[in-house]
Amino acid sequence: MTAEHLDGNALAGPLGEIFAVDVVSATGRCASCGLTGPVASLRVYGPEPGLVARCPGCDEVVLRLVRGPGTAWLDLRGSVSLRMSVPD
Repeated sequence: MTAEHLDGNALAGPLGEIFAVDVVSATGRCASCGLTGPVASLRVYGPEPGLVARCPGCDEVVLRLVRGPGTAWLDLRGSVSLRMSVPD
């Protein structure tokens, strides 16, 4: 890819509007190559028409987030799992 990218911290605000926990500090696992790491380490492209986060290991799409008026679509099919800390 030749486009410039942001790191996964660019997802903090948009995902924070959906989840009650800090998702960028969560640990995800890529469905393609199995790389495990924080969501903040993903390479994020966008913002229009939505955010696309790619694995830093294999460059496969791990997450897609598109916002519309009063609606959000979150596609995590490129992620095997997402482990996050939650308050007790």
